[in-house]
Amino acid sequence: MTPPGSGLQAGLKNRHLTMIAIGGVIGAGLFVGSSSGIAAAGPGILLSYALVGTLVVLVMRMLGEMSAANPTSGSFSEHADRALGRWAGFSIGWLYWFFWVVVLAVEGTAGAKILSGWVPAVPQWGWALIVMLVLTASNLVSVGSYGEFEFWFAGIKVVAIGAFIVVGLLAIFGVLPGAHTDKASFANLTNHGGFLPHGPGAILTGVLLVVFSFMGSEIATLAAGESEDPQRAVTKATNSIIWRIGVFYLGSILVVVTLLPWNDASLEKQGSYVAALNSLGIAHAGQIMNVIVLTAVLSCLNSGLYTASRMAFSLGQRGDAPKAFARTTSRGVPMAAILASVVFGFVAVFFNYEFPDTVFLFLVNSSGAVALFVWLVICFSQLRMRRIIQREAPEKLVVRMWLYPYLTWAAAAVIVAVLVYMLFDTEHDGRETVLLSLLVAAIVVAIAFIKQKVTGDRPAPAAEAPADKVSIG
Repeated sequence: MTPPGSGLQAGLKNRHLTMIAIGGVIGAGLFVGSSSGIAAAGPGILLSYALVGTLVVLVMRMLGEMSAANPTSGSFSEHADRALGRWAGFSIGWLYWFFWVVVLAVEGTAGAKILSGWVPAVPQWGWALIVMLVLTASNLVSVGSYGEFEFWFAGIKVVAIGAFIVVGLLAIFGVLPGAHTDKASFANLTNHGGFLPHGPGAILTGVLLVVFSFMGSEIATLAAGESEDPQRAVTKATNSIIWRIGVFYLGSILVVVTLLPWNDASLEKQGSYVAALNSLGIAHAGQIMNVIVLTAVLSCLNSGLYTASRMAFSLGQRGDAPKAFARTTSRGVPMAAILASVVFGFVAVFFNYEFPDTVFLFLVNSSGAVALFVWLVICFSQLRMRRIIQREAPEKLVVRMWLYPYLTWAAAAVIVAVLVYMLFDTEHDGRETVLLSLLVAAIVVAIAFIKQKVTGDRPAPAAEAPADKVSIG
């Protein structure tokens, strides 16, 4: 048995990594948040998804290049540490941790609402507590138990969306037996005010509403550090991102806006996927989707806790968080990092019930733009890391960013453009989200520089390789 404190272990099997990579891109936001995007942009929401999807593909390619060369539990935070400086790794690591622990509270509450609807005898806060405790326990057992939970959660999401697309296409082409297909038609893409009923500007509004549902794509690169073959896992996850986004996001949203007119009242009232299924007369569609949404919520909670704890572990290893975060049990589990993350999640759940319009709203809005900050840091890190890898170990460039450095700069420009556009968006709280996120980011960066000045600009301690695995970093 490996002694306590010896580091992470390679406990994730290839099948775990494959499903984490596939399922990581399918967040609960796809099921519950797409209706507002459709209302804002009409069928043109497809262009919003395509734009964000292209951006995610580019960012994942950059991250894949760096992570295949050096797979670590801190992923982009450790790459930023080396490429941009200690302050960058510290700042983006803590901001990312903050994002995911707030997500724990949001998803825990969402799951509790569904469960309390089924079993009202248990109060919502009780369900939130039960869900968080169960997933905390699974993460504390071993990384393999996290992988097994996520394998099945992600599998259910993948099968559900695949079935939805197949059923929808059969209905659209009029070959689904017993279905009500009077509203289903490709004409829905253009007949109700055109493909862009609110004008081209609505595409960017749609981007603001859907961009955050893509957060989670990068989880596979963090998890790769605890896999049997990190380099292969990162390469596979990076290369498959295009079809994953194409099928699960663009494919399913295309089915929704073809089955129903974009301005059908049921889309916002019932949710886009439930409304699409109900329009076909499929019995118990609402409950079927509730089960699928609950699965997506549990998957997000499971991965959120894993991701937050591994980032905290990495920060602890580099001396940017308490040393206890970098200690592991005999099973290779960073217990202190997991418990610290879940405690903050529990506190945020409490705020959600006691102060939903003040403290909790601040937490949600102040973490809202972190996804864009992370992607921007990945862009700038890759610009520097490519030169470092080429100089020190060119044989490790097994994944290469396309058209370097032009596409990297283009992606960074698009991210900045989205952030600027958000500053002018008052209708969907874009301005408040960016300003509060910038405020929190500024505080974290200031702490990073103060810490650096106090402790001196020492290089980060070398990250440990998971036990029983040879580091290639």
